[in-house]
Formats: sequence, structure tokens, C-alpha cells
Amino acid sequence: MTQPYAQTRKIDPTKGSHLPDGTPNNADRIEIGPTRLALREWEAAGLTLPNLPAMREYRWKRLTQHIVDRGYGGLLMFDPLNIRYATDSTNMQLWNTHNPFRAVLLLADGYMVIWDYKNAPFLSAFNPLVREVRDGASMFYFANGDRTGPAAESFAADVADLMQQRAPGHKALAVDKIMIHGLRALEAQGLKVMEGEELTEKARAIKGPDEILAMRCANHACETSVKLMEDFARKNTPLGETSEDDIWAVLHAENIRRGGEWIETRLLASGPRTNPWFQECGPRITRPNEIIAFDTDLIGAYGICIDISRTWWIGDQPPRPDMIEAMKHAVEHIETNKQMLRPGVMIPELTANTHRLHDKYQKQKYSCLMHGVGLCDEWPLVAYPDKATPGAFDHPLEAGMTLCVEALVGEEGGDFSIKLEDQVLITEEGHETLTTYPWDAALMGYSSNNSTNATGSLK
Repeated sequence: MTQPYAQTRKIDPTKGSHLPDGTPNNADRIEIGPTRLALREWEAAGLTLPNLPAMREYRWKRLTQHIVDRGYGGLLMFDPLNIRYATDSTNMQLWNTHNPFRAVLLLADGYMVIWDYKNAPFLSAFNPLVREVRDGASMFYFANGDRTGPAAESFAADVADLMQQRAPGHKALAVDKIMIHGLRALEAQGLKVMEGEELTEKARAIKGPDEILAMRCANHACETSVKLMEDFARKNTPLGETSEDDIWAVLHAENIRRGGEWIETRLLASGPRTNPWFQECGPRITRPNEIIAFDTDLIGAYGICIDISRTWWIGDQPPRPDMIEAMKHAVEHIETNKQMLRPGVMIPELTANTHRLHDKYQKQKYSCLMHGVGLCDEWPLVAYPDKATPGAFDHPLEAGMTLCVEALVGEEGGDFSIKLEDQVLITEEGHETLTTYPWDAALMGYSSNNSTNATGSLK
């Protein structure tokens, strides 16, 4: 008898029925995950894969505990990244960000219901923590037109009924993001809508052991992709026909090839377009003996964000002394600020004790010193002293937090900027830098023989 297709498409017959990350060993997994290429690279690098069922349970327990701790009856989520955190399922993530058609209700007793696209109820089937699948959470005008109000009322009645069944007597419901009709409909049901974004950000801030393993794997995939982008840039820039978009497209392609998902921004620029920073990459032809700088903002394998920045000198001539000075100052900024990172340090202390950039770089410094990172850029934000809001982030660092440490160094009216960023894990003992990609040798003033194409870090 011919075996079903899914049973004959084994990724690796030597690994049994399941892969090391706890997912079925076939080529037909429903959830987005790493490709065979990524799995081979991680195995060669000696990386330990996360156990995905354990990671999902950890996240589910954290959210549930945060609901209970606040005395709420439940948590209603529309943000696709919160839904990913709660269920590990995805569905047209970017489209969903501006057309919110999915929702998840997690009750205080741990019972979890997802409202999904009516033609795709199977997308959470792999996760037994999702107890029910429904549809009908679309409350945006494109989907419902002039009947959006009744659609919201029907959805809110479902939510209120579940609250009554699973959390009787509870009227407090945390909600992260919701359309106006939906908010009014929930309140009309007698529910007290509470701040849900604070809850989800705090829950997501502390990474469990398997989330950290997933981040290590995602970081390896990202840095491998960045290396291929760098090789492409160094090979093709001298030809005079390569655009910023051509270079940036390599990172997109290599991310997808390893099971990554998307890149949130277009922050790659060359030459004078690096100053001021935040110009998005475009058709400009990159030229020899110029700077290329970028910020990955990459949603990679397992849905983990790897947010790192590097600046390269591409050319056969040495960079100018002012570029080397700026690069070394940016590295000093990052490395000095990382030394403050340990459990128990209050976020305002990081702001108060930051390494101070030279006056000439102050006006164009980055928008923050550091920020959290997980499924995307997350809470908390660590502001520079002149940008800090008293009382906004009066919280300590805790082991299991992951932060990105930033530096943007460039003079107002200048013709270049240096953009650097490392991803860091807060440990029980202090911190660990997860990013291993080296600083550019030429911009650090090293001999041209110390190429950034070398395997080891030049930090």
C-alpha cells in the first residue's frame, strides 16, 4: 500500500518521528519553522534546539499567571505578535497587522480560544493548548462595511459568554489592541476593559530556557545571512551596478531560506545617505570607498527578532580618520553601556549612568540607549537622559531579559553615520552578548589583512 505523502517526506530518517525541537519529522509542518538548511547549519555549529512544546507551555503559563496576578478574568489579544506568543501560530502576519481578523482569548483558568480566518481553522491544530477555534473577530471596515457594528456585537457576545462560563463573576478583561466598534461592544456587554498591552509586554519580557535557545538559533541564522549580504556587497560594489536594494534583498532572501519570516524596516543606506540616519534603502548605486550601514530588524527563525546593526567600509582605500574616530567612539559607547547590565539594576540607573557621546554627536544620537527584544522590539525602552520620562520605566532588569544596545554616531550636516547594535541576554551573573558578528576591521583602524570576512570576532 502506498504511504500517505506526509509520511514519505522525511526530513531526516535518522532522527525518528520528531526533530530535536519537538516537531514532527516531516516536510508538512503547519507552523512556520526552520528549514533543512537552517537545521544543518545549527547542527554543524553545535547549537541546541529549543523544545517547542515546552516553549509554548512556558509562554501560556506566563500569560495565565499575569492574568491571575492582576485579578482579571481573561486576556483578549488582537496583536499578531501577542497571538504568536500565546499560540505559536501565524496567519498572514503583516496583513493581519492592519486588518485585524484574528483574536485570542485566554481565560484565568488557562482555557484558550482563537478566532481565526474562517477558511483556515487548522493553523493552530498543532498546539493542544488552543482548546477551541472559532471565526468572526474581524471588526474593520474593509471586511464589514456599514455592518461593522453588528459584527462587533456578535463577537463581543461570544467573549462575554466565555467569560461567564470560565470566569464567572469576573468582569475585568485585559485587551491589547482593538477597533473602536469592538471596544464599545465589549463595554456594552458589561465587561470592564483593562490595559492588556502592559500585561503582554511584561509577560514576554522574561525569556524561558527554550526561548533563549530559539534566539541563539535565530541569531546564528541571521548572522549567516548578514555574512552572505556582506560578501555580496564587497564583491559587487566595485562593479558600479549594485544598488542598496540589491544588497538588502540578499538579507531578505537568506532569512526566508532559513525559515525566517520578514524584516520590519528598510534601514540600509550607503555613503552620504547614512546621514541623517533612518533614510530607507533605495535604488542608489553603492560606490567603492564608502560606508554601508544597516539595522536588521529581522523576524527570523521561530519568529524570534534579531535586531543587530553593523557599519562596513567597502573599498580598497582606508577610511578617513574621522570615520575611524566615530566608529571607535560608537564601539566604546556600546561596550561601556553593556557593562552596566545585570539583574537588579533599575532602568533609570542605566539612563543616568550612560556613557556620554561627544557633544558633536549628541544631536543625531539614536532614539534610545537600549530596548527589549523577543518576537519584535519589545518593552522596556531605555532612554537617553534628555529623552527620559520620569516614572515611565521604573523597573529592574531581571535574568532572562534580552536587550539590544544601540549606538548611532554622526555629526549634524556630516556625510556619514556609524550605526551599531548588539543583542544581549541578562543572566544571573550579569550579561552575555549574543551577537558575535565582528566590527568592521577597516573602520576600527586595523590592517586591511584583518578583514571582517574572518570567522572570529574583532571586538
